[in-house]
Amino acid sequence: MSTSRHSDRPQSRAGSNGFARYFPILTWAKTYDRDALTSDSVAAVIVTIMLIPQSLAYALLAGLPPEMGLYASILPLVAYAVFGTSRALAVGPVAVISLMTAAAVGNMALEGTAEYGVAAITLAFISGLILTVMGLFRLGFLANFLSHPVIAGFITASGLLIAASQIGTLMGINAGGHSLIELARNLAGSLHLVNPLTFVIGATTTAFLFWVRKGLKPILVRIGLRARLADLLAKAGPVAAVAVTALAVWVFDLDEKGVAIVGHVPNGIPPFSLPSFSGDIWGQLFVSALLISVIGFVESVSVAQTLAARKRQRIDPDQELVGLGTANIAASLSGGYPVTGGFARSVVNFDAGAETPAAGAFTAIGILMAAMFLTPLLYFLPKATLAATIIIAVLSLVDLSILKRSWGYSRLDFAAVATTIAITLGLGVEMGVSAGVILSIGLFLYKTSRPHVAEVGLVPGTQHFRNILRHKVETYPHLVTLRIDESLYFANARFLEDYVTDRVTCDEPIRHVVLMCSAVNEIDMSALESLEAINARLRDMGISLHLSEVKGPVMDRLKRSHFLNDLTGQVFLSQYDAMIALTSPAKA
Repeated sequence: MSTSRHSDRPQSRAGSNGFARYFPILTWAKTYDRDALTSDSVAAVIVTIMLIPQSLAYALLAGLPPEMGLYASILPLVAYAVFGTSRALAVGPVAVISLMTAAAVGNMALEGTAEYGVAAITLAFISGLILTVMGLFRLGFLANFLSHPVIAGFITASGLLIAASQIGTLMGINAGGHSLIELARNLAGSLHLVNPLTFVIGATTTAFLFWVRKGLKPILVRIGLRARLADLLAKAGPVAAVAVTALAVWVFDLDEKGVAIVGHVPNGIPPFSLPSFSGDIWGQLFVSALLISVIGFVESVSVAQTLAARKRQRIDPDQELVGLGTANIAASLSGGYPVTGGFARSVVNFDAGAETPAAGAFTAIGILMAAMFLTPLLYFLPKATLAATIIIAVLSLVDLSILKRSWGYSRLDFAAVATTIAITLGLGVEMGVSAGVILSIGLFLYKTSRPHVAEVGLVPGTQHFRNILRHKVETYPHLVTLRIDESLYFANARFLEDYVTDRVTCDEPIRHVVLMCSAVNEIDMSALESLEAINARLRDMGISLHLSEVKGPVMDRLKRSHFLNDLTGQVFLSQYDAMIALTSPAKA
């Protein structure tokens, strides 16, 4: 029924009252029942099993102690459950944000010091503030300036960079770097230091996790297990790898034979922590925090919208900014680092049947139990196992087919994708995302600075007007109709001036020019001045300028100026009306 469908939708800011507009939990908690509790609990178990090894691995990827990954997976989930609007989004450490954290904090030359962890906590706090302020001021639209091809290229390159950064750990050598070239050079120079035992553990674990990901569930289903149980056991593959490899190191004393292990991981509840309020540290981290905020929000809201659409639900992007912002602030106050909504775990959460954000809070309880009671068991865990976990997890990020698809569809988009991938791989993740932002804005300005303008004529027997180059249409030598297929603003105003001038500078007996504005949603001051210039220029040439199909909001603004008073022609409700009026014997 329509009533129940409506009740599944989180209220927008405009349609909700009081605290509910800022606390979406007040909306879905009203209808929370035993069935939702069961579904959320099952989903939480599955996501918890998946999240424990990933949290440890991503913390190491960020250059942080492994327990910080667990801490970043507890309180942030609770904060998002209170402030977020997605029913299935699972918040926590993710690969790309972990890599960006490593790049941001690594630039401060603090690695291996206590200040490194403080800088990561501060990065989460700044990112949280940026996201929250953007949400409160309804600035979610700013993320639209990052085009999908650029984001896809950046995430693909980041996935390759992350996988490459783990090869050294997989082989037991130290071969770090911020770019693919630097990683390859350091790796090649350290091959003689490969630890055979570490390499065996890493390679075997990678192969096992890859097989588990693709082949275990079908086998379990064929032998008679229910699909949900088979899926749960398949998701537990990384946990099995952690348990088996840690046991092997302990039994055979492999740590004494050069196998790098995680070592001591403090157990207990997340500690209360405070970010640094040093102006120098904030100055060094602010740009990185801004980039992390934008990338994290774009990735998160894309996943949230996709999953919400499957259940005919909706999310509020501006409130999502608040939800992610408070999650990051919560991370900074509980010993964590920047977090966002993860694609893989969110899909798992959705497929496992999560009904409300409470599933995230239940997952936080599971991670908390692990942090309190299971961390001593992680002492002998090989770092190569976590490297294998990261490599398998980021395989889903790599989509090189975007190059082929963008090449076939748009050369400009292909150039943007290829450039973003090349810069990210060649110069590092921060340069890559910065280039992505600049490319996205640059492409937008370039495309809209040269709007499509079509000369149109009447389709015989109809009142429709189409491009004279694509259709057989009726035209008149004294009448030129130009359809503008873009809003007019400062970047394309001069282009329209030149286009109109070039069109009327000919030997044809042109007496009327009509600008068909059916696709024009905005005319800014610069464009208004260009229209005035076009009107004056055509007047000097003995040609009248007319407008047709002007939208109401655009007309309202034009009425507040002197343009309509000075217009040499008329404003017509439709292009057909303009043609009838301007082709009458009196006008011809």
